[in-house]
Amino acid sequence: MTSTPDTTLPPDVRVGVIGVGQMGADHVERLTARIKGARVSVVDDYVRETAEKVAATAPGCRVAESWQELVAADDVDAVLIASPGRFHREQATACIEAGKPVLCEKPLAMNPEDAYSVVEAEQASGGRYVSLGFMRRFDREYAELKDAIDAGELGEISILNCKHRNAHTLPGFVDSMMVYDSSVHEVDAIHYFLEEPIVAVQAVLPVPGPRADGGQHDPMLLLFRTESGRIVTDELYVNTDAGYEVRTEVLGSRGIATIGTGSGRVTTHLEGARWGGAIPPDFRPRFLDAYDAEVQAWVAAVRDGSHVADRSATAWDGYLAAAACEATETALTSDGFVPVTTRPRP
Repeated sequence: MTSTPDTTLPPDVRVGVIGVGQMGADHVERLTARIKGARVSVVDDYVRETAEKVAATAPGCRVAESWQELVAADDVDAVLIASPGRFHREQATACIEAGKPVLCEKPLAMNPEDAYSVVEAEQASGGRYVSLGFMRRFDREYAELKDAIDAGELGEISILNCKHRNAHTLPGFVDSMMVYDSSVHEVDAIHYFLEEPIVAVQAVLPVPGPRADGGQHDPMLLLFRTESGRIVTDELYVNTDAGYEVRTEVLGSRGIATIGTGSGRVTTHLEGARWGGAIPPDFRPRFLDAYDAEVQAWVAAVRDGSHVADRSATAWDGYLAAAACEATETALTSDGFVPVTTRPRP
């Protein structure tokens, strides 16, 4: 069924952006320079100087006195949240209550209980308002792999092998942040590819690498078990000093597919940061097109009144990710598999 465009909206969807640090500023630049059918009308940041600097890069944009003012503003049709995760629950709920579509960067909330409250708020509203910023769902390779799985091209899927590597992290990037900031993307990828919940997780902590920060366990290996018994491995290595790499390998009864290798073989070397091939320094070059596609699809969904694009992660996906991450954090100090506990979907 095709949605009817919301003719009450102006020609360009007026987007308010909450939080304009690195990620938020990237989104403002994206909406201003590359996204069709939208413009940034209002921004907010707890550092006023930062907000004013970013607002100056978007024609016709103003700075709000608070995020609450931004959500309620008449010149804001939809909201993009890029503030720190501890504010997401309250801000996303406010957008739902204001009847404004929201694209919220992950996480939806810092714990399953808060994430579930957002799901309940959306359910109570009678509408669909929340899109969650798991941009990999809009990556070309991820989309192609998802389509191959759904079409049965690979047969029965038994194992997913995931790898998530960063060149380095900022000081204080502790084990729990490896879960909530890094592994959370693989957690959502499991739900996206397999369309079934994670029921248990185990952590294996090798000897820390030479660049591990303080008590950080880096590299780290996580094992996830899904409802049907499939196993997913997630290798995290966030201080490789060799660039940013994200790979996924799917083992099926009729074939094996791998994404994220780039063109040809790539060999990395820690000493001297030498490599053969091209490895981006961080996540932005690797997923630039995915972010653009995600935001463009969101704007189109806001325009046609559906509010949530077909491939987008929802508030429920955010809750499932929060539940899996909570269990994963427990697994860091536990032996064997830790169960993932979830509540029924409202």
